[in-house]
This record gives sequence, C-alpha cells and structure tokens, in this order.
Amino acid sequence: MSGHNKWSKIKHKKGAQDAKRSKIFSKIIKEITVAVKEGASGDVEFNPRLRVAVANAKGVNMPKDNIERAIKKALESGSEALLQPTYEGYAPGGIAVFVECTTDNLNRTVANVRAIFNKRGGNLGKNGSVEFLFERKGIFTIDITDLDPEELELELIDAGAEDIEIEDNDMIITVDFPQFGTMQQKLEEMNIEPKSATIERLPLNTTELPVDQAMKALNLIEMLEDDDDVQAVYHTLELTDDVIKRLEEG
Repeated sequence: MSGHNKWSKIKHKKGAQDAKRSKIFSKIIKEITVAVKEGASGDVEFNPRLRVAVANAKGVNMPKDNIERAIKKALESGSEALLQPTYEGYAPGGIAVFVECTTDNLNRTVANVRAIFNKRGGNLGKNGSVEFLFERKGIFTIDITDLDPEELELELIDAGAEDIEIEDNDMIITVDFPQFGTMQQKLEEMNIEPKSATIERLPLNTTELPVDQAMKALNLIEMLEDDDDVQAVYHTLELTDDVIKRLEEG
C-alpha cells in the first residue's frame, strides 16, 4: 500500500479519537458543492461526480439531512462559487508535498498555505515543481463481507483494476485515472456501492528519513490537512514501521 494510504488510515483513526468529524464533514460538503455546480445537477443519477461525493459522505457517516441540505444550498443561484487551486512545495528532509484546496478566497488560502510551509520548515514552490513526482489514480474501497473476493477480483481486473488489496473486510481497488469512470460504472452494474471513491496522487517514489526528521515533515503535512481550505495533501515520505509506531503512539 502506498505511503499516502497508510497515512490516511492513521489520520482516520486519529480523527475519530480527536472528534474531528465536523472538519471532515466540512470538506465533504465542499466536494458536494463543487460537484453540483460543475455538473449543473443535484441528481446523483445524472451527475457522476456528485454520486461519488455522496458515496464518500455516506462513507464517513454524514447524516442524510446534511447531504440533502448541502445539495440544496449548492443549487441556489446565490450560493458561493468555489475554486480549486493546488500548491506544491517541500517539507523538511526534501519531502515533496502536493496540496489540493477548495476555497472561496484565493488570497486567504495561499497566505495560509505559505505560512504553514514557512512555520514548519518547508518551502512553497511554483506550480509544476513537484507534480511530476506523483501519478493520479482512482482508489475505490468496498465492503466484501457478503461477497466472494476471488470471483470479484477476476471481474474487477477485467474492468481495469491495476492493484487489489484486502484489509479485514475491505477491498481496496486501484485504477489508472482514465479508468475511474469505467470502474465506477462496473461497480454500479454489480450493485456494489463503494465506501469511498477518490482520485488521489500517489508518489512514484518515496524517501525514507530518520524518525525524528520524518515527524517534522509529517507535522507540516498534518498542519496543512487541518486547514479548512485544504481538501487533500499528498507526499513522498516513506512511512517506515518505526515512523508508523511513533505516529500510533501519538
């Protein structure tokens, strides 16, 4: 599994412990808003991106009323327009960092992102400075409790799955970015609703650092993820067993 996915799982566990649900919901609501405006529809049947956003909302147990309210607000003509800038730079130890944001105020967002890089010993770079170090992939997570994993794997490979991993009762499917819609359609045909479906930037290579140095890089990454305008952060740090142990110790 990629370092980013490991970090996401650790963050998910920590988030539950730290009661950060409202911040997670806020990010999901922004996803829904962008999906509705981009697709000019509040109907999941006719708006694939909204369908993914709603599935992700359900995956983090967002109440149905919250989802419907977010869609309704996004459909209102006077609702705010959201922009999706990206920022690139380096964390301590030369770790490449790619930041995806959703915001209604570019000046605020870039100022906050720059301040975090500076405060945590990193450097904010120009667009394109680290993007080439990542590749875009679709990541689907499905519950296989009541499914036959071996039979399912064969069908998903035929549908374009590049990698399939099983963790407990979850199957994690990775597809190349252009195959995201194809896999989404395949799962719909099989009446399988993913727990989550995301487009992520996975590092082509990772860098291993001593634990103390790795923690400095992760402090910058976590501070970015905690910013209200930041939707996702990707990095090239290798999460070794020693680093994961330190993270889980808190």
